[in-house]
Amino acid sequence: MGSQDLIIKIVESPDEFAAIKAIRIAVFQEEQGVEAALEFDGKDEICDHLIAYLNQEAVGTTRIRYLDHKIAKIERLAVLSKARGKGIGKQLMEKAIEIIAHQHIPEVIVHAQKYIKGLYDNLGFLPEGEIFIEADIAHIKMKKKLL
Repeated sequence: MGSQDLIIKIVESPDEFAAIKAIRIAVFQEEQGVEAALEFDGKDEICDHLIAYLNQEAVGTTRIRYLDHKIAKIERLAVLSKARGKGIGKQLMEKAIEIIAHQHIPEVIVHAQKYIKGLYDNLGFLPEGEIFIEADIAHIKMKKKLL
């Protein structure tokens, strides 16, 4: 796959926001059985959202929530099942980390779903604490220092 086929950008329009909502519904609610009230937590409007287009089709998303001027949390990483295995999740994470670094925020945290922990390991995140359950799914808190 040529890299020109994949575009990752910050969400700017209502159409793009509708597209990322649809991706999150498909992955978290339909596939993983997460309740809508947990998934759409009322914090979307205070986050930066990224959208990934593969051949002009919206296939992935994540959001950045700035907890304070020292820590940002990357959340809601989702890639449609048909677009997995192409490194899109990793590229979404790399773009999010780049955006956070530009804000001079020294630390990023994620609550990684346990089965995908290797993705975050590869990006230089370190696990912190014990595995915990969120929305009936095993997670582990991981963090990465940027500065």
